[in-house]
Amino acid sequence: MKNRSDLFGRVLEALAAADPEHKIELTCVLRADWLAGRLRLDLAAAGPEPIAAPGRPPRPQLVAPRELVQRRLTTLQGRAAMIHAIAHIEFNAINLALDAVYRFRGLPAWYYGDWLRVAEEEGRHFRMLRDRLRALGYDYGDFPAHNGLWEMAEQTAHDYLVRMALVPRALEAHALAVTPGMLGRLRAVGDLETVGLLEIILEEEVGHVAIGSRWFKYACAQRGLDPEPTFRELLSRYMRGRLRGPFNTDARLAAGFSAEELAALEQLEA
Repeated sequence: MKNRSDLFGRVLEALAAADPEHKIELTCVLRADWLAGRLRLDLAAAGPEPIAAPGRPPRPQLVAPRELVQRRLTTLQGRAAMIHAIAHIEFNAINLALDAVYRFRGLPAWYYGDWLRVAEEEGRHFRMLRDRLRALGYDYGDFPAHNGLWEMAEQTAHDYLVRMALVPRALEAHALAVTPGMLGRLRAVGDLETVGLLEIILEEEVGHVAIGSRWFKYACAQRGLDPEPTFRELLSRYMRGRLRGPFNTDARLAAGFSAEELAALEQLEA
């Protein structure tokens, strides 16, 4: 692209990149340029183009979630499959963060800075997990995966309030809840190297959900909405009114949920 100072054009370029390493490199340079003040927010720019799918490599094969095989962590292949599943989530999370920048216009500059930071950190998480996969004799693409995260991005492309509610606060917050159980199972089989990686990722993912909470509440305040009943209403509309447990209360509190909100959500789960 000719205009290297155009934030939205640069983000679209990164979104379209199919090779994971190229996408991550573009994202890292993009954030560095943002922090250095080399990018501009063009308030008169044309609206976002429709994105049927972001750039992704030809593998992994994408299948329905019900077609994914559950493997035991007591085997090397089982642990690799689990790491691959998390790496796939992180790869999708790069695209989701970039899309949050590209898709939604007219927001404060720090909104775009927040999501560029998330995109860069998700790229680092992907690299960490891919390196671990390679150390175990596998690589990204060796196992099938599903496309659920991007499908939710498509469902929420019309409104950043809905996106902030359902991607960071619902789908990504679920990872905060299930990770401690995974850590326990990995410790039980002696895979402490993977445990160390997931502990780093968990800490940073709390920050990502907190960013989603912050901008969800900002959107609610702009529209005169009460965030907690609004969140429950969106769960009802898009996710059959339920969040799957466990909840990892401490992590969700750190990520911007209130104790009263969590108590109400746990009642929905029951």
